[in-house]
Amino acid sequence: MPGSDMLRQRIITALLLLAVLLPALVYPHVAPFAVLSLLLIAAAGWEWARLNGCGAGRAVLMGVGLGIALLLFWWSGGLARSWRLLWLVLAVAWVLLTVVMLARGVAGWAVWPAFLRLWAGLLLIACSWLALVQARQVGLEFLLSVLTLVWLADIAAYFGGKALGRRKLAPTVSPGKTWEGAISGAVGVLLLASVWVLVDVQGWGATGSLYARLWLFGPLFAVICLAFLTAMSVVGDLLESLVKRSAGAKDSSQLLPGHGGVLDRVDALLPVLPLSMMFVTF
Repeated sequence: MPGSDMLRQRIITALLLLAVLLPALVYPHVAPFAVLSLLLIAAAGWEWARLNGCGAGRAVLMGVGLGIALLLFWWSGGLARSWRLLWLVLAVAWVLLTVVMLARGVAGWAVWPAFLRLWAGLLLIACSWLALVQARQVGLEFLLSVLTLVWLADIAAYFGGKALGRRKLAPTVSPGKTWEGAISGAVGVLLLASVWVLVDVQGWGATGSLYARLWLFGPLFAVICLAFLTAMSVVGDLLESLVKRSAGAKDSSQLLPGHGGVLDRVDALLPVLPLSMMFVTF
């Protein structure tokens, strides 16, 4: 059956990715993880170039160029520096981008100058790689807490939307998303954070998670920040859907059989990673 074949393909791809990424993720030094994630980000850059009108050759050049630029940035000591101000600027940029892009809709995206769409996207992708690697430098538990926030928000939103979904969140951009699903995602994240903090308080955790760090500033602050991060994870998904619809594409590519492309898997992380770094560095 086509459905079972697709599921099998998704599972095989996920297991292969896990087999490669997990050892690099838990390795004491950040270098293997940084290299592997850089390769994925270079692929995301190639996908972004394709979605924004670049031909096959130029798209490859853009992806390779992004990878080389990030490698040179790493070699020059960029990963060892503090980027506190950058995270704040990116937070403002993501919020403004969200408001403008969703207000203008799918048709409005193509009106933007092509060079602006291309280079602004590549810059945001590059900054997300920097945030990803520096999150790993902060600590494995911290990075895992950020990743699980996005994953659980997506899973809870899916099941909440299936069971309760009535009101469309952004029907012209992503018809499957509902307000009920988004709220379910936020509730799921808050439950995850509560359990994680409770485990830390009992002394079973390393107290280095995003949740524990936010909790130090008080429950209200933590809830507001987590709700914001959950909302931005939804935004990342919506904005990529908007760009794909404008380009007439179902997936960003077919690099990951059963899953689409790299951007399809990391879209929600693109805003959440730098925003998480902002919360723990200010």
